[in-house]
Amino acid sequence: MTVGVVTPIGILAVNAAAFVMRHLAEFRVGLAVAALVSSMLLNGLAAWAAIRFARRNAPLLYAEYRRVAMVAAVLFVAAPSAIGAYWTYLGLVDPSQLPNRWGVLASLGMLGLPFAVTYVDRRYLRRREVAAEREEEQEQPARLHPRPRRPTS
Repeated sequence: MTVGVVTPIGILAVNAAAFVMRHLAEFRVGLAVAALVSSMLLNGLAAWAAIRFARRNAPLLYAEYRRVAMVAAVLFVAAPSAIGAYWTYLGLVDPSQLPNRWGVLASLGMLGLPFAVTYVDRRYLRRREVAAEREEEQEQPARLHPRPRRPTS
């Protein structure tokens, strides 16, 4: 059953790739625009996570520098996305040179950056939250864990 499903899909993928290669000049701009939109969406999610983290963990600092944080988020989304789209466009100049380093670097960069930011947000920055919670528990042990009272007679 698997071979029966995978084989037609593989044949369609090869034919689609051959069609794109034959008409690469026409697909070049469309693929660069698709790379731009895709990268903006992924980087936008990563920037949103970073802003959410800042708002949650440093509310006073975030409130004071809100505009700076928003400008930094927009630059974080727009600049790598534009660079990735341009590299994608450059990488599709000559079909005989595919795959080439510009296309591969653009794809890896556009995929890697948002995943790296999300990984840092969830892994390393979460450790700080856990450490802060533990410090709070140690500072206020009486309130969290009341001692049992001795019966008075």
